[in-house]
Amino acid sequence: MVTTEAIRALRAETDAPVMECKRALEETEGNPEKAKALLREWGASALAKKADREASEGVIEVYLHHNARVGVLVELNCETDFVARNDEFRRFAQLLAKQIAGMNPTRIGYEAEPVADATDDRPLLKMDSIVPDYQGRTIEDVYKDLVAKLRENIVIRRYVRYELGA
Repeated sequence: MVTTEAIRALRAETDAPVMECKRALEETEGNPEKAKALLREWGASALAKKADREASEGVIEVYLHHNARVGVLVELNCETDFVARNDEFRRFAQLLAKQIAGMNPTRIGYEAEPVADATDDRPLLKMDSIVPDYQGRTIEDVYKDLVAKLRENIVIRRYVRYELGA
């Protein structure tokens, strides 16, 4: 028997819907770690189903480094203007802009071919986060969790990074 306290705790940690938390706990016989893994698996499955949906809303996030020598513009798209105004969606856009400013990735990661003549060809999605709130996770992990939580197709459409003198 899964308790309401266990469901509440799993929901607080994952932000997954209550019924999904309950189902995950029931399927894992009350094991919260296995339930979290199951929720991530379900989220990945949901991500694949949403990939074909049009994402034409969103935000353009601007980041200017404290020394004003590096600036970034990121276009992050979603399906609805409701999600575009969501605080977590906006925080993810900020994370992307800071990550791009600090790490200067050569590509997002959707592309099939690596960029020629790149010194570090790790795509943005495969990089470990440099933002303290997300350290220990890759950008792709944060992205997948956000898609699973917001239940919309989210697309990192494009970015541009400017560096003074580069």
